[in-house]
Amino acid sequence: MPLALVALALGAFGIGTTEFVVIGLLPQIATSFATTVPTTGLLVTGYALGVVVGAPLMTVLGTRIPRRRMLMLLMALFTVGNALTALAPSFAVMLAGRVVTSLAHGAFFGIGSVVAAELVEPRRKARAIAMMFTGLTVANVVGVPLGTLVGQHLGWRATFGMVAGLGVIGFAGIAALVPDLPRPAHVRLRREVAVLREPQVVLAMAMTVLGFGGVFAAITYFVPMMTHVTGFADGSVSWLMVLFGLGMVAGNLVGGRFADRRLMPMLTCALGGLAVVLALFTLGAHTKPTAVLAVFLIGGLGFATVPPLQKRVMDQAHDAPTLASAVNIGAFNLGNALSAWLGGLVISAGFGYTAPNWVGALLAAAALGLALVSSRLERRRPAASAHVVGTEASVGTEAAGATPAAARAGLACVQN
Repeated sequence: MPLALVALALGAFGIGTTEFVVIGLLPQIATSFATTVPTTGLLVTGYALGVVVGAPLMTVLGTRIPRRRMLMLLMALFTVGNALTALAPSFAVMLAGRVVTSLAHGAFFGIGSVVAAELVEPRRKARAIAMMFTGLTVANVVGVPLGTLVGQHLGWRATFGMVAGLGVIGFAGIAALVPDLPRPAHVRLRREVAVLREPQVVLAMAMTVLGFGGVFAAITYFVPMMTHVTGFADGSVSWLMVLFGLGMVAGNLVGGRFADRRLMPMLTCALGGLAVVLALFTLGAHTKPTAVLAVFLIGGLGFATVPPLQKRVMDQAHDAPTLASAVNIGAFNLGNALSAWLGGLVISAGFGYTAPNWVGALLAAAALGLALVSSRLERRRPAASAHVVGTEASVGTEAAGATPAAARAGLACVQN
């Protein structure tokens, strides 16, 4: 794999760290600014919404900029946002810093996915995308626990200062290692926007929202479920989250490898497995060994869908993949927000802390249904195209005085 993928993974590591590390620091931040924890939770919500809005916005603004330069600008924006967060004199300024940081998130992964795919031969594209996303998954194993530890001992400002430093490293890595890929001459903003209306692109993005939503329906309420239902001590939650992160790393790499061979079978197997594990987790959450296994499998199966989903969108977008790739990153975050909301509804309705697992299972099953529909439509399209071409050939031969038998022979030739 090219060293440029390492630079992209470094940038992804910093972004993954800043996205999730704030969760473990909410109580400290609330105390620092004399706000409530629910109010401080706006730092999470604001970031997610910023990704959804920022992904298409920043990509559109960067359509006339070479991709390497745009990635550098995004890492610079990421660094500035985290520095503003670290130095914020008030909660409002800190929230603004989080939103500024989030604007770089979707566009970085969207453009980075396209660049990663261009750096390798066609048969290794999904693995290249997975390599970049490895930075995001490793962030949950190393960056988030380390950032939380730093925040607990040196204060939350030190954590975000550290993350800003990661942004500087990511910027330098991209500048040094990523080749200067020019903006393709055929790329036009109108075409990039038009692609978002393609049925297969819409289906792929809907799969992203529902499939990844299935993961976060369970993980969002992971802590109360593990402590109140399974019986783990509060101190055990950190290593369980590391286990979930290890599952993410493994699933991401496996998904990338097999998506290069047979993308849709890999995607349907991962979504089907995710739906089954989430449904069984509702029962298995009551015993520690099965709960531990389920946590790893949810991380693995959930992130096994990431490279194939991202590559599916890029493939279906054909010659205009950049905006679609970035919008799909926003779709991941939209799935997070949707599933967290639905999970909260079923808990508030009195169904208990395991109920979000059922929500996740239903979302994953719905994504599987869309994947099957997408595959069926794809199988029909070549057959329909062949039928049209064959009909034209038949008409042409008959117009020239050919016999029906000759026309059928011409049709068979076209189809073969």
